[in-house]
Amino acid sequence: MAKAKTKQAAAPPTGAEDADAAKPKGGRRRLAMIAIPVLLAGAGAGLWFTGVLPGLLGLAPGHPAASAEAAAGAQAPVFVEMPEMVANLNGTGRKANYVKIAIKLEVAKETDAERVRAAMPRLQDLMQTYLRDMRPEELRVLFTEMLVQ
Repeated sequence: MAKAKTKQAAAPPTGAEDADAAKPKGGRRRLAMIAIPVLLAGAGAGLWFTGVLPGLLGLAPGHPAASAEAAAGAQAPVFVEMPEMVANLNGTGRKANYVKIAIKLEVAKETDAERVRAAMPRLQDLMQTYLRDMRPEELRVLFTEMLVQ
């Protein structure tokens, strides 16, 4: 009987036991493959939102390149006034509908303002044509939307 017990103890492991032995190694590798990128992304996000990473990349507000870009973008806009216009609206009834409008155009630079002034007759003609094709209802909707904003 003693011989039978030793034979059972010396039997080779089954396939299920091999799978259990290999599982912990693969589990650690998977954990490392998932945890390392997550930790790196978390560290990068922390550095970005604390302001360390933008400073290293030259994107911080105190950086000379960023302040030069901000100064270029901080120029005050230029306004160009168009002369007042009176236009006959496209109405369906017998009563004529007119609109009197004064427009100011906003441009980025003074050089753009000069170009707009040079093209003023064409702009007036385009605006007159546009207004003549509008119905009073469309104009009311347009101004209501502008007031809401």
